[in-house]
Amino acid sequence: MKRLIIALALMASSAGSVMAADSVIERAVANPARPEEDRARDSNRKPAEVLEFFEIKPGMNVLDIFAGGGYYSEILSYVVGAEGKVALFNNGGWDGFVGAGVQERLANNRLPNVESVVAEPAEMNFTPNSFDAALFILGFHDLYYEEESWPAIDADGFLAKIYASLKPGGIIGIVDHAAEPGVSLAVANSLHRIDPGIILWVMGKAGFEFVGSSEALRNPSDNRNLPMSDPSIRGMTDRVVIKFRKPAMER
Repeated sequence: MKRLIIALALMASSAGSVMAADSVIERAVANPARPEEDRARDSNRKPAEVLEFFEIKPGMNVLDIFAGGGYYSEILSYVVGAEGKVALFNNGGWDGFVGAGVQERLANNRLPNVESVVAEPAEMNFTPNSFDAALFILGFHDLYYEEESWPAIDADGFLAKIYASLKPGGIIGIVDHAAEPGVSLAVANSLHRIDPGIILWVMGKAGFEFVGSSEALRNPSDNRNLPMSDPSIRGMTDRVVIKFRKPAMER
């Protein structure tokens, strides 16, 4: 019954974003300073639609969680502008995976409003009520990833820190590779995917309010049973896009 309620909630609230012509976000995505490698990924990632849906605006202070090499951090840098800030956050596992990617992206102060932060979630203490928004792009399942070289993450504890770091009313947007409903968290290791229902359940437990979902990155031809890195589906997985909000007033 819980799964049915969650599925109906997603369907009922599902909505794509409608962008104003020549929006700040569209201009950020079109910025010629962006690396060509990033631009080549835009057609599958649809960053303009995603960031419009997540209500990212100029002047915001944004936390980019498990940001990898900083694909989204760079776009966010252009969107929030000189009055805003972006925290490009990776744990040691992600930092090792991307190698010199972040340093190269930020070299010579080319993104002056972006700060790279590397720390394990257990050690990270964000400033309370400091972020207007947080993004968790393709990395939420990594909260449940288990490997010898990857320190175990206390998912509930880390989400509590993120919750505290958001200003009241702040948005947290999640994009991840969708797994079949009802599968266990073990697919975080085997497929690098997650059941969207688990995201809804965990985020609700953490105190976040479900706002809505977008169909922008859906791919019905993906049967959700292959690893996200499988050559036949890489970059084209069926992805869930869900928006949550920290309540404007504490209960």
